[in-house]
Amino acid sequence: MLSFFKSDKKADESQEQPLGWAARLKQGLTKTRDNLGRQLTGLFGGGKIDEALYEELETILLSADVGVAATQTLLDDLKSRVKRDKLEDAAQLKQALRDGLQALLTPLEAPLAIEGHKPYVIMMTGVNGAGKTTTIGKLAKHFQAQGKSVLLAAGDTFRAAAREQLQVWGERNNVTVITQEGHDSAAVIFDAIQAARARGIDIVLADTAGRLPTQLHLMEELRKIKRVIAKAEPGAPHETILVLDANTGQNAIAQVKSFDDALQVTGLVLTKLDGTAKGGVIAAIAKTRPIPVRFIGVGEQLDDLRPFVAREFVEALFE
Repeated sequence: MLSFFKSDKKADESQEQPLGWAARLKQGLTKTRDNLGRQLTGLFGGGKIDEALYEELETILLSADVGVAATQTLLDDLKSRVKRDKLEDAAQLKQALRDGLQALLTPLEAPLAIEGHKPYVIMMTGVNGAGKTTTIGKLAKHFQAQGKSVLLAAGDTFRAAAREQLQVWGERNNVTVITQEGHDSAAVIFDAIQAARARGIDIVLADTAGRLPTQLHLMEELRKIKRVIAKAEPGAPHETILVLDANTGQNAIAQVKSFDDALQVTGLVLTKLDGTAKGGVIAAIAKTRPIPVRFIGVGEQLDDLRPFVAREFVEALFE
């Protein structure tokens, strides 16, 4: 039975943090910075630039989950800068590495533009535990701050906790959540799009399953949902976002490939960067499957999810 969940409660503003975003980003990347930065400080403390230094740097980058391909790209770029700028002392390499990493990550910097469609349908995907449902709640707050109206579709019908969690976020953000008893997530999202059109809603955030308790293959189910979304709103989904848990390291790369091959992912959200010492995985993504990183998350608060900016990320990683 279709139900509309609506709360008149205002968003919980008590969770706002006094720190600015740059400070929170730096704080959130502490584990990765400590892991990467301390080793680089020791390596770049001085001395000559030789093959032994490059080999040690390779080990450090791999330990931060930068990945083989991205590590090789960064090393090649660094050697090129050393030759071009006639660098002779290891202390000069830190800035060169920062510049190289920023150049590698900058192509991923592509803010999500909500325009041209109403409702603008965003299909949210990702494995269970990646933070998908929480990300939906944070995105709802983000879009509301831009003056957009939002509707949430509880499409993860296989997991009751997901529906309940989404309703809590709906209550916190004072937005409607459309849910339905049963196991047909495509039908829930179809109804949500119809409701959004009738109400003149700007954005539909559609949650989907991250795991199925049946023999049905997850990717087949997600492809079905995507087809149904297109029937409900021609041209939709206008954005297909994959949510990744940064703690999964190189496994995140496998997830990107699997979901992208099945759904043609248009954007990524990298969550829980504050919980890992291996935040370099974003560099591995840049090299192996350079899909735009729309947002990154560095904490539990509503405002701890922000658009990805390569320069800010690199600065927070090295400072």
